[in-house]
Amino acid sequence: MNHTKGHPKGLYLLFVTEMWERFSYYGMRALFMLYMVQALLFDKELASQVYGSYTGLVYLTPLIGGYIADRYWGNRRSIVVGALTMALGQFLLFISACYYQDAALAKWLMFCGLGLLILGNGFFKPNISTMVGRLYTADDKRKDSAFTIFYMGVNAGSMIAPLVCGLVGNTGHPEDFKWGFLAACIGMILGAGVFSIFKNKYIHDPYGNPVGIAPKKETKEETAKDGKKEPEGNKRTIMMVVGTVILTVLFSINWKGDGGIFAGADWIGSIIYATTIVIPIIIITDRSLTTVEKMRIGVIYIIAFFVIFFWAAYEQAGASLTFFADEQTNRMIGKWEMPASYFQSFNPIMIVVLAPILASFWSFLGRKGIEPSSPRKQAIGLFLLSMGYLFIAYGVKDVEPGVKVSMMWLTGLYLIHTIGELCLAPIGLSLVYKLSPLRFSSLLMGVWYLSTATANKFAGVLSGYYPEDGAARSFMGYQITSLYDFFMLFVFMSGTAAVILFLFSGKLQKMMQGAE
Repeated sequence: MNHTKGHPKGLYLLFVTEMWERFSYYGMRALFMLYMVQALLFDKELASQVYGSYTGLVYLTPLIGGYIADRYWGNRRSIVVGALTMALGQFLLFISACYYQDAALAKWLMFCGLGLLILGNGFFKPNISTMVGRLYTADDKRKDSAFTIFYMGVNAGSMIAPLVCGLVGNTGHPEDFKWGFLAACIGMILGAGVFSIFKNKYIHDPYGNPVGIAPKKETKEETAKDGKKEPEGNKRTIMMVVGTVILTVLFSINWKGDGGIFAGADWIGSIIYATTIVIPIIIITDRSLTTVEKMRIGVIYIIAFFVIFFWAAYEQAGASLTFFADEQTNRMIGKWEMPASYFQSFNPIMIVVLAPILASFWSFLGRKGIEPSSPRKQAIGLFLLSMGYLFIAYGVKDVEPGVKVSMMWLTGLYLIHTIGELCLAPIGLSLVYKLSPLRFSSLLMGVWYLSTATANKFAGVLSGYYPEDGAARSFMGYQITSLYDFFMLFVFMSGTAAVILFLFSGKLQKMMQGAE
């Protein structure tokens, strides 16, 4: 059997499925904040809180979906169920936008739709990428290029989604948002349909065995053989649940005591933050881990912590930067006004163009023997994120509210942020893959996504400080009275994180080498 020419057709099926799922997610995200503010008349702070909770939970539920797939359903069924659940969620957003003038009904439908999107993503996200590697033998050199091709599916979907959904949904008329959500729904149905029709024909390993089917049930003899492991596993599961509940309650308590013990409690945020603390502790305290394995996991945790600050600032693209694009950016090109949602296509377009250039640049530095270490590359990514916000802060300094500035400032920010993302994002996933003990690889990838969940929730909180109606806001003593103050908050936050990570990068590199 010749496995050296081309790639298996299953890869392109997974590419198309992932492309339509990303189309659905980013198409909806491009419109979501504008829909809440312009159609449902949410204030920006409330809209930001809802946005942060939604995008945070989207990265939390894969822990549950991955567990169910591994134990009961397999990858295939999980992907189909997840895709159809998300399609139904997008359809409920479409119905919500149809009845946007009936605020109570529209909000209820929107939250039901978001719930289905979160649930469906939990089944879909952790399962499709794991199938890519299983199409190849362990020593197949095509595997790296296969993941690159698959990642292009992600970027293709996120590139065309804001253009299509923004064209039909972001017209300046609230009644048109429904068409953008419907387009996202159709995209998800297309992905689910293509995968369902062709999965049995193309999704198999090099030897013709089907990939991603439901795991076999253990026999009584096997269950008895593993019986000694169960009590310890059950005990740790109980500890995890109890710990998460206790921390969630503690995070939700109104310590000032005004208005009641749980007055104004953000339960979703509390659950996300609690899970992000408890699960890493449960993993690293496992008695089966060696000292070297604990050191490896420690590096993953430290990097994941700094990544929170990156994504919290970066994910303003779907939150506060959408407000900025809509209200204070001059989007006129000749006589045509570009929809604000189109800006969300800038990043994936830039990734497609710049990824090969940056990869060649790292290779060039590697040949010279001066390529930065992985932690140092991540510090560079955080620094570039800070510089992107410094660039736009300069552009809006002394600009009065309501005065529109050139789109050059927002375009420049996205360009700098994209280079920063290419320094940080691929390196992080690679680190988790390389440093994880095999038996904890899925859980530690879940921890990596937990850091993204925390970052997205934090992004929503920070977006709530976007200056509105001239009202002053205070974040940890830092006064925000203008767009300049708001953007400088991200300069300080990501810049400080970059400096600290850079200073510790040598130590982290030694920890990684000592663990190898």
